[in-house]
Amino acid sequence: MLDMNKITGRIVSWGRVALWSVLLVAGAVGAHVFSYSTTVDESDVDHQRAFNDNYKVFSLTLPNELTFCGEPVPMERLDVRERLDRELLVNTYWQSNTLLAHKRTARWFPLIEEVLRREGVPDDMKYLAVIESGLANVVSPAGAAGYWQFMKETAISHGLEVNGEVDERYNVERATVAACKYLKEAKARHGSWALAAAAYNLGQGGVDKQLARQKQDNYFDLHLTEETSRYVFRILAMKEIIRDPERYGFHLRKKDLYPPYITRSVEVSGPIEDIADFAARQNTNYRTVKLLNPWLRDTKLTNREGKSYTLLLPGEGFDAAGLTD
Repeated sequence: MLDMNKITGRIVSWGRVALWSVLLVAGAVGAHVFSYSTTVDESDVDHQRAFNDNYKVFSLTLPNELTFCGEPVPMERLDVRERLDRELLVNTYWQSNTLLAHKRTARWFPLIEEVLRREGVPDDMKYLAVIESGLANVVSPAGAAGYWQFMKETAISHGLEVNGEVDERYNVERATVAACKYLKEAKARHGSWALAAAAYNLGQGGVDKQLARQKQDNYFDLHLTEETSRYVFRILAMKEIIRDPERYGFHLRKKDLYPPYITRSVEVSGPIEDIADFAARQNTNYRTVKLLNPWLRDTKLTNREGKSYTLLLPGEGFDAAGLTD
């Protein structure tokens, strides 16, 4: 008859021996893993030398004079220079983001510049759209949309149509007109274009509150939230880099830039039951219609009120645009 107590004791004993063996092995391995030789490796020395010879990161030389929408920027002030330096560094060394933005300016700046000129808004405000969206139809976590990043309520109050089928925040020309309205209102209310730009970020009521609380009337003299405090400097930094890219290490050829789309316009005052069918009738496809008219947000355009819409369609040479210098 088996003595279960003896068998159990032996199993426990063997288990203890096995456990200690595992621990000893693990300790030896751990000691090996967490130790490192400090002996000089000549290949590491050569590698470090090659790195230092071939990779260099430079600080930037700031401009001594700068204006925003014709208003002087107080570059003699230490805090102003440091705030500008930060944004220039961020945008100079975030190369992919700045390169993409610069490439897109060739496509969209001609249109935006024309609207700004027509609406009486300084040309510098085109860089506001760059820092808001990178000139892409993005949507913020808060729900702001389009190149000018309008919230729905603000967009509607400034003349844009926003619903399930049409969202003119994605119509660059119409949204630029609405942005001009907002900026001109803010300029008239606050007295400077820098404060108007700050209001675009913080809201006109928010700027009013800070002006009254701090008893100041100059953007550069206000203590603001970090985002609004950086806002005008982000615009200035992008303006500087895009206007003089080689100063900041960017080298773009003409053929690297994204050319404007070659388009023709079609007026539509009735419904479009199926945009894919409409595209086929216009000798194009659904994707191209959506690419050129991102404000069309559905697969159809009901248009119960019989409004007149201008749709962009591919013009002659659309696909070949920009393939040659």
